[in-house]
Formats: sequence, structure tokens, C-alpha cells
Amino acid sequence: MKAKELRIKDDATLQNELVQMLRERFNFRMQQGTKQLKTSHRLKEVNRDIARIKTILNERKGAAK
Repeated sequence: MKAKELRIKDDATLQNELVQMLRERFNFRMQQGTKQLKTSHRLKEVNRDIARIKTILNERKGAAK
């Protein structure tokens, strides 16, 4: 997911996507712990997407002040 795509979405949608990404990361970490994770590169992508979403939300929060 690119930052441009995320900036178009509103805060509620970003919050929902953040929750979804956090669940996905949790599932990947559990799979990694049990040696069942087949696509290890996806964990890195999810972590970066979470960081992007949090950054955009924090930027909007700072701009609102």
C-alpha cells in the first residue's frame, strides 16, 4: 500500500485498516513462531504498512492542533 493511497482515505477508514493490519501481523507472528510461515516477506510489508498508517494519522492529528 502506498502513502498516496492512504492519504486519500479518511481517519475512520485508516483506523479500521490499522486494526486489520495489526491482526494480520499477529497471525503472521504466530505462524512464524510455529514455523508455519511460508511468506516471510509479507510480515515486513505489513509492518511497513502499519508504520505508514500510524504516521499519516499522527500527521493529521498534529495538523488539527
